[in-house]
Amino acid sequence: MRAAPTILHLDMDAFYASAEQAAKPSLRGKPVVVGGLGPRGVVATASYEARRFGVHSAMPMAQARRLAPNAAYLVPRFTLYRTVSEQVMELLGRLSPLVEPLSLDEAFVDLEAGGTANDTASAMEIGEQLRGAIEAVTGLSGSVGLAGSKMLAKIASEEAKPDGILLIEPGTERALLAPMPVRTLPGVGPATADHLRRAGMTTVNDLAEAGEAELVRLLGKAHGSSLHRMASGHDDRPVIAERDAKSVSVEDTFDTDLHDRVRVRTEVERLAGRCVQRLRAAGRSGRTVVLKVRRYDFSTLTRSETLRGPTDDATVVREAAARLLEAVDTTGGVRLLGVGVTGLADFTQEDLFAQAAGERTAAELADPAEPGAHAAADEGGREGEEPAPESAEQLAARRWPAGHDVRHDTHGHGWVQGSGVGRVTVRFEEPESAPGRVRTFRIDDPELQPADPLPLVRNPVDYSSWPASLPKSRSGALSAGAESRP
Repeated sequence: MRAAPTILHLDMDAFYASAEQAAKPSLRGKPVVVGGLGPRGVVATASYEARRFGVHSAMPMAQARRLAPNAAYLVPRFTLYRTVSEQVMELLGRLSPLVEPLSLDEAFVDLEAGGTANDTASAMEIGEQLRGAIEAVTGLSGSVGLAGSKMLAKIASEEAKPDGILLIEPGTERALLAPMPVRTLPGVGPATADHLRRAGMTTVNDLAEAGEAELVRLLGKAHGSSLHRMASGHDDRPVIAERDAKSVSVEDTFDTDLHDRVRVRTEVERLAGRCVQRLRAAGRSGRTVVLKVRRYDFSTLTRSETLRGPTDDATVVREAAARLLEAVDTTGGVRLLGVGVTGLADFTQEDLFAQAAGERTAAELADPAEPGAHAAADEGGREGEEPAPESAEQLAARRWPAGHDVRHDTHGHGWVQGSGVGRVTVRFEEPESAPGRVRTFRIDDPELQPADPLPLVRNPVDYSSWPASLPKSRSGALSAGAESRP
């Protein structure tokens, strides 16, 4: 445990939903829900306006629609979220070489390692400066927690939400934690909390007073000892600068079970292509291709194939995933498919594409009586089968996802409010404009095209010299024991 609160935890506020509100002036101050919009979709993020109706992340989208029927329901735009995340992480990197990202919108920072803070006053000052910098560069808000350990810094940022900052003074940890519910501590999920409740322990103070021996008896040596230390305010985990990704994967849950084998293969090939896009964006390659299939009865199967060397070639990954699919029984229907690549490396095996092509040629030469059989397989189905065509509504939903960007030759930039019955409805507005006008077009209108997201801040403040020359602090700084929600 540190004697100064020099570990910082940043958590962006309702990140996906806040980014959508910043990009769409007509949605500011209104309930916004981001996630999968199909009958099996789940909520990724809900704005604070939507949370007042009881909507929260991981909730089934159908339940969210019942609770907040008038909210705006949008499909995630990960291109935008990653861009904003990169801006935030770049600012954090200016504070210290030790930045530990936990997700796109959350990270720990070791301020002491960066020489930017060494006591309570300097830590609070840099936390305030960070909040101002994030708002100036991205237009979004983030909550900051400062403490002498990672656990307490994360608890502090949660207590400070939304758009706040909370510093836990060293020496006050035990008193602060004592009245909090046991679920506050890392590693205490619903099952553990219920087990502790049956033993008469509902607060952190109950755990601390129970003693290590009792918690070990209830939860086992490793978990019990760890939980007792945390309940006493002790956490010596360091901030880890690099968390090397072990895999890259994508998956989709389908609104209705897929029964057509040809359609299943088509979706696997599409997911393989998306997986390779992510792989290349990360500058990585991988050696093992993994296929995930969740069937109609919720049973989940995974199959993998290890290649001769790492690759980032879409054809190689697609063909490997298709081979894995051949060994999976999809009778009865498929509700989820996923394709991933593991065994990541920073280089590629250049001859894998030629290797794959050579293997196909060899297979065809070995079976000259049916030269079209392998070609038919490459097209995604058995010989003589045609993929089931998608309906006009399915095509429209895929081409015009709700919330995604479009550009019209006459009306300029806008976003999709919805589509159906051969029409797509668009609101034309930009992040720094007034709320825009709504217009409806045919889904095949030649003047309407998908577009890239616009920057949330057109001319952001230059922070290239930050934190050497710090701008004026924001008001509203708090310390432990004060009201934490400005």
